[in-house]
Amino acid sequence: MSRVRHTVRRRLDPDGRYGLRVTLFGLAFLLVAIPFGLLLDQVKRNGPLLRVDTSAARHLHEWVRQSDDLVRQLKILTFFGSPVWFYVIVIPAIVWVWRRGHVRLAVFLVVTTLGGGLLDTIVKEAVGRARPSLVDPVATAHGKSFPSGHAMSSTVVYGSLLMVFLPVIGRRYRPFVLGGAVLLVAAIGFTRLALGVHFISDVLGGIVLGLAWLAASAAAFSTWRVERGRPPVEFSEGLEPEAVDLV
Repeated sequence: MSRVRHTVRRRLDPDGRYGLRVTLFGLAFLLVAIPFGLLLDQVKRNGPLLRVDTSAARHLHEWVRQSDDLVRQLKILTFFGSPVWFYVIVIPAIVWVWRRGHVRLAVFLVVTTLGGGLLDTIVKEAVGRARPSLVDPVATAHGKSFPSGHAMSSTVVYGSLLMVFLPVIGRRYRPFVLGGAVLLVAAIGFTRLALGVHFISDVLGGIVLGLAWLAASAAAFSTWRVERGRPPVEFSEGLEPEAVDLV
């Protein structure tokens, strides 16, 4: 047992030669290989999960379409997971951190957010899953269904912004900010289901793939940081703990 604790401590130690960076790369691989792989397998071979997917999509849509007010509220909320909104918040953030002298953080935001969107598009085209087919739909969406772009992009964008700006958030407030980000991503994922443009497996797949991409990007950033002579980071302090001057 003590050997296990020692191994875990070493793997999470940012000062180790590989430490947390290897752990994050490993986490990214496991997220893709296990939960995302299982979801993809169900989608590709029309597994039992797809019956749950289809039934849930139809029942939820029938409930939602009874209220025009609810549909409007869902469409407002889903906007906060749309590409247009992400341009509005990410581009100013990139410019801001760049002008404050944190070039690596700006590069991290560019690569992570754009790379996540590209990865989502590639996977969508490779899988080629059609969106739910519903009677009298309350909303429509273009492109393929798996994984959900809104769910994946929300995970990647809000996660990367949180990691960049964490140093300026007081320690006592960090759990609340993190919890708020998690709830926002979950709520956006729910809107995609309720509006009838995605299946449950699409949303879960988007969140899992987004987490994997975020973990891999953070590990790559940490490696780059160490290669440039900076000390390794503890991600509970943000990607670059020195960036306390961002606000």
